[in-house]
Amino acid sequence: MNKYLKRYAQNFDYPLFFTVLMLSLIGLVMIYSSSMMVAIVIEEQAPDHFYVRQVKNLIVAFLAFAVAAFFPYKHYANKNIMLLLTVVLVVLFTWVKVNGVGAEIGSQSWIKVPGLGSFQPSEYAKLFIILYFAAAFYRKAQKYTFEKLQPTEIFYPIFLWILVVAGVAFETDLGAVIILCGIAVSVVAASGIPFKTFWKFFGVLGAFGGVILGILFTLKGDILTDSRVGRIKSYINPFDYEDGSGHQVVNGYYAIGGGGLEGRGLGQSIQKLGYLPEPHTDFIMAIIMEELGIWGVLIVLGGLGFIVYKGLSIALRTKDPLARMIAAGIASWIGFQSFINLGGVTGLIPLTGVTLPFISYGGTSIIMLSLAMGILVNISMFEKVERKKSIS
Repeated sequence: MNKYLKRYAQNFDYPLFFTVLMLSLIGLVMIYSSSMMVAIVIEEQAPDHFYVRQVKNLIVAFLAFAVAAFFPYKHYANKNIMLLLTVVLVVLFTWVKVNGVGAEIGSQSWIKVPGLGSFQPSEYAKLFIILYFAAAFYRKAQKYTFEKLQPTEIFYPIFLWILVVAGVAFETDLGAVIILCGIAVSVVAASGIPFKTFWKFFGVLGAFGGVILGILFTLKGDILTDSRVGRIKSYINPFDYEDGSGHQVVNGYYAIGGGGLEGRGLGQSIQKLGYLPEPHTDFIMAIIMEELGIWGVLIVLGGLGFIVYKGLSIALRTKDPLARMIAAGIASWIGFQSFINLGGVTGLIPLTGVTLPFISYGGTSIIMLSLAMGILVNISMFEKVERKKSIS
């Protein structure tokens, strides 16, 4: 055990860990700064209400990170572990469908856990899809080469992915649906599957997905709600809908424009004082820009970019296909989610309600992201050990 811990300490990915820690602490400070008015006026709580809750979330997230960082990633290919993770997924999605909360704000995406607060199954689904796809393709690669792989042989991963996407679509969490699609493509692309088979795979996936989602759309016709149609209209010209669906985007622009190079100063945001809805979640980057200026934005973007870079570089270096797929999946998760959040804030794409990784308020998000970072650190450690062995 002591030998393992010594080797672990020698090969621990400190740059990745400290980047995640830095982003989490920046997020904590900005949650405190941006959420005070929301806590007092809307929640009728103390000014540090969201800050205190996020501190608790970070404690749990750190423990999750530590467990995942010490747990050898190769065990995720074990059928019993994947069966357990699948059972948890089914329970969570059944729970949110039967007794979920959030419908009053347009998305029934959370479940209440007694004593622990709320939990969002779609956040769990992102990490689950990465691990499940990586394990499924890894086991196929162990049996024979991907050149012999037929699309019909991976029916179960396709079918499960469609069910997960359908479950999230039923919650009307369209941002998470986009991320799940991007994750699936990234993991399969990193598997080493031939280009021809890759397109066959997604042809089968698209055919199945089109049928299932068509049925879902017929059964649940409120996927394109008035609020979502309004978001699309306000995306084209938000100032035409400033008093309605464009209110959030326009006030986000005011926050971004008011920051300038150096910002107004920490705690000095004007838009968080009741003008900008959800300043501590979806639009926290607008508050960062207003208070900390372009330098604060560059630090956050640099940290997120470094994590994506590390994930992709680990995926490119490792010779283990399981490690490669998991690392690529985690990197794509951070990359896609960051792009969708920042694209919505800046008006580059329509709003989807996606939070900014490590920065926005949210317990489930920071805990699942920390689990993913722990897994990535574990993969990085094993990759370093194998590289040293090959050199020696």
